[in-house]
Amino acid sequence: MIPVSKLVAGSGTVSERLGVRRPRSSGWRPPIVFWNLTWNCNLKCVHCYINAVPGGRPGELSREEALSIAMQLVEARVPLVVLSGGEPLLRPDIWDVIEALEGVRVGLSSNGTLVTRKVAENLAAAGISYVGVSLDSADPRVHDKIRGVKGAFERALEGAINARDAGLDVGLRVTVMKGNMDDALGVLRIAEEHGFPRVAVYLVDSVGRARLDPGLLPSRDEVRRLVDKLAEEARRLAGKVEIILVRASFAGVYLALKAARGDEEKLRKMLTLIPEAGCGARSVSIYPDGTVRPCQFIEHVVLGSLRRARFAEIVNPENPRLRPFLEPWRLLRGPRCSRCRFKEYCGGGSRGRALAATGDFWGDDPLCFLNDDEIGVN
Repeated sequence: MIPVSKLVAGSGTVSERLGVRRPRSSGWRPPIVFWNLTWNCNLKCVHCYINAVPGGRPGELSREEALSIAMQLVEARVPLVVLSGGEPLLRPDIWDVIEALEGVRVGLSSNGTLVTRKVAENLAAAGISYVGVSLDSADPRVHDKIRGVKGAFERALEGAINARDAGLDVGLRVTVMKGNMDDALGVLRIAEEHGFPRVAVYLVDSVGRARLDPGLLPSRDEVRRLVDKLAEEARRLAGKVEIILVRASFAGVYLALKAARGDEEKLRKMLTLIPEAGCGARSVSIYPDGTVRPCQFIEHVVLGSLRRARFAEIVNPENPRLRPFLEPWRLLRGPRCSRCRFKEYCGGGSRGRALAATGDFWGDDPLCFLNDDEIGVN
């Protein structure tokens, strides 16, 4: 998760209020938990990383199992739990889960279509810290096509406004892919117009349904141009709308290089703003059946099952399945990533995209647009 606004303008909004940033190399601490409560969803997104479907799938956690896990997360003192899906609001016992997470910051990751005024008021009353709503374009036709349901744009925007009016911190999420690369800028304008303090720009990852359609991946040049545009917007919107970039850790190195302008001391300071390796180290994901993965963008590795072990046993630096993700740069073996002088900061980018493109889980992320001179390969 690259803090674009922090890197180019020295400002942040929601991230600072959530209080989950920590210094690099600060030792082991419980990670953020992204909890996919259900496979059930009322939309049919082309890039869904969890392959959610209307009606869900068999094997989801029972209410009793979910409440037990919630209490384990409280005991583990995780800094933030983000309830996601599928569409988490389709899970009938979500309110019981939120109540059981008392004492933990809780966010909601939603497609927004079910966030009525009443639901927004209930979320605020329950103490939800943040609501993220997906909006993949400023053009309703493009958003609805990506999300697979006509009218999804209108309902999503209405849901975000309802959450804002209930006093909640609201962020928009846009997943950029081939065909909507410029739409992130339109979503930024919507955030500015409606007073949403954060926009998270996700670079499509090769997991879930997106893995089945490699044509969704943009080119390296398209990604570089997008990052440049986001940096310009971050300066313009400083203090009003925070921009973060997800699944593009190499973009943090790129922005640090541009800001440093050859000053090595300044470059080192800028690089400290890039979070340490994310999947497994700073975040983990709980799936609807209770399996735990390094994050929601790594589907091939299961760290353990909460039906057979406790959270503290699975999410533990002594777990041999987790250990590779605490220092992933040591395992990189692609011809560029393995020799990159910034690999400890970048972590090698996306393992899902690397696997899909090269057949090697520890290979090169095909969307890293830094040239060999910039990363020191030569």
